[in-house]
Amino acid sequence: MSFLRPLSFSDLLPALHGAGVELRAPQMRHYDAWAALRSDSRAFLTPWEPTWPPADLTRLAYRVRLRRYARDVRADAAYPYFIFRAADGALMGGLTLGQVRRGVSQSASLGYWMGEAYAGRGHMTAAVRALAPHAFGPMQLRRIEAACLPNNERSIRLLERVGFTREGYARSYLCINGEWRDHLLYALLATDPLR
Repeated sequence: MSFLRPLSFSDLLPALHGAGVELRAPQMRHYDAWAALRSDSRAFLTPWEPTWPPADLTRLAYRVRLRRYARDVRADAAYPYFIFRAADGALMGGLTLGQVRRGVSQSASLGYWMGEAYAGRGHMTAAVRALAPHAFGPMQLRRIEAACLPNNERSIRLLERVGFTREGYARSYLCINGEWRDHLLYALLATDPLR
């Protein structure tokens, strides 16, 4: 009896569609593709991400990740999506609207990653363009913030291509690959034109 089934966090995240991409909630059935993509892309992703825990790619760690995602979605704290290629359903990467702040802020922080085999082909641009109308519409956010390392030229181009405006420079902002690193700060407002 499906009406007795507990609501999963994936039921709370609608699939979003963009130019050649589909954004869907992470699920246990995605584990094999996720672990393979992250493993194959490890050297490519490491310079831009927090240090990976030793067991990060295990099935158990993934299950824990999904439980955290579920708590975050139910608490209106974060909304994680995986990015799939629309043509064949291949998992290409992920993005998250995290650190959701309500009340007088109505804002969230955007984080994202793309597997090495799919990077530089416009998939993340399409994914962010698909996510923004949902964030500014049904989610009722007014501001999406993003931060990137000053030497991450791909990320800078992505944000500026979509319509984010550079707003500042934060010293020692995030611990990336084991070091506290400075970041460029960007934002996209609900009133800004999406490019």
